Amino acid sequence: MLNTTLCYIEKDGCYLMLHRVKKVNDVNHDKWVGVGGKFEDGESPEECVCREALEETGLTLHRPAYRGLVTFVSDRWETEYMHLFHASDFSGALLQCDEGNLEWVPKSAMGQLNLWEGDHIFLRLLEQPVPFFSLKLVYRGDELTHAALNGETLSRPYCPKNERKP
Repeated sequence: MLNTTLCYIEKDGCYLMLHRVKKVNDVNHDKWVGVGGKFEDGESPEECVCREALEETGLTLHRPAYRGLVTFVSDRWETEYMHLFHASDFSGALLQCDEGNLEWVPKSAMGQLNLWEGDHIFLRLLEQPVPFFSLKLVYRGDELTHAALNGETLSRPYCPKNERKP
């Protein structure tokens, strides 16, 4: 069982996205993701997301909002519990990331990026005034085969076709 964090940092209608192109044998190779990573021993979700954001971006997060828990189940990798955050209050200057290229991407253009299919679901949830949510995503290889929000199965398509990469 793996515990991770992921944060979507927002500024001027854009999310800071990480295009994962630099690490060898990266499960997220060539995908666009928010920033975050694995917990260190004894860390809370808030401590982990702030440390990872600082390490990957050079930005210090102030009061990141803990928005949800995403459970990833896969036929290839161990189960992952990803603690999802949103932040719009931060300080510092962007640095070069050794995991990929950082870029401010307009939220309206997120559907054109190479994202995991399930990411479209939680990105939509971040835009809604929903309370803390639990999202379960089941993958067979790279294919999303099941999604459930707060224990209720979601039906396909999980996102409109115009939100997906062509």
